[in-house]
Amino acid sequence: MAAAHGEAAKAPVLTDVKVPKATGADAYTVGELNAKAATLKDKPVVVRATVVKYSANIMNKNWVHLRDGSGAVKDGSDDILVTTQDPAKVGDVVTLKGVLRTNKDFGAGYMYKVIVEDGKLQK
Repeated sequence: MAAAHGEAAKAPVLTDVKVPKATGADAYTVGELNAKAATLKDKPVVVRATVVKYSANIMNKNWVHLRDGSGAVKDGSDDILVTTQDPAKVGDVVTLKGVLRTNKDFGAGYMYKVIVEDGKLQK
């Protein structure tokens, strides 16, 4: 089975995605999460971004691709994947808190260099 959420299946390119960074001690942009992944491994992070792809109830999780205008399209650092139990829809601007993981292998072709797990929508 091909990775439906990882590098092999990138979220569609959206233009003009610009979302202000979340506030607080654990707040990062999408680009920062990708650039600082080794330092942030297994730590709580908060990200505010636009939902660009949403896949519900796969392996008992919702899979949310986020972009905020940071990072680079050419290396994929403009996109972060978050797993959550919370619903969302493409186009929503959300703030999610979760734990950053690196080199996460769910099996069946689901391998991620950087992912935020157990995301919770912040009010």
